[in-house]
Amino acid sequence: MAKTPIWKSIAATLSNEIAVGHYSPGDKLPTEAQLASRFSVNRHTVRRALQDMQEQGLTQSRRGAGVFVMAEPTEYPIGRRVRFHQNIAAAGRSADKRLLSLQTRPCDSEEAEALDLTKGDPVHVYEGVSLADTVPIAVSRSVFPGARFPHLIEGLEQHASVTKALAAAGVRDYTRSVTRMTAVLATATQATQLNISEGAPILRTISVNVDLEGLPVEFGYTWWVGDRMTLVLED
Repeated sequence: MAKTPIWKSIAATLSNEIAVGHYSPGDKLPTEAQLASRFSVNRHTVRRALQDMQEQGLTQSRRGAGVFVMAEPTEYPIGRRVRFHQNIAAAGRSADKRLLSLQTRPCDSEEAEALDLTKGDPVHVYEGVSLADTVPIAVSRSVFPGARFPHLIEGLEQHASVTKALAAAGVRDYTRSVTRMTAVLATATQATQLNISEGAPILRTISVNVDLEGLPVEFGYTWWVGDRMTLVLED
């Protein structure tokens, strides 16, 4: 009679503990070393068990952070008025952004067309990682017309919120005029920033926001981790 491989037994034990509530969605599992000690096996055996659980969709590995129980995807409305912090808070989660880069440079032809500028005009470019409950859910790049908002860089440095930075620059309100969605594969850099595997499928949105007069104020790219987000299209 064939024996059940030890790694399968470990995976079954941990899966049952998740099912009965010993670990909740989003919880971090013990380290490989701790699990190896608990089950009296080597770390390679534990790693095989954890890999099987991830393939079943029960857990996810975050590079440099550990293995976590898969959380329910966060619902994120995409409509005329998109506000990151408000949307994440409405889903019952804590929102945060981590700045990656902030610079002023000449715009390219795509940015010029989206923002109604001439190629080479100055633009402010904000790149960052968006987080929900400290878990990275998206990488974004926002481009703003430099001449219209000469001090926006200072506002973006001061505020983690684009909405607050634009308000400080005199934009009372803005709405989404267009959003395009495409499935793409994560680059090596995006994989590192989002704690996913290189080549993993992610969802890219390209959008333009306009002020109350219909003038473009922001052209943005966002790359979303699909299994952590549910994008909800609204009118």
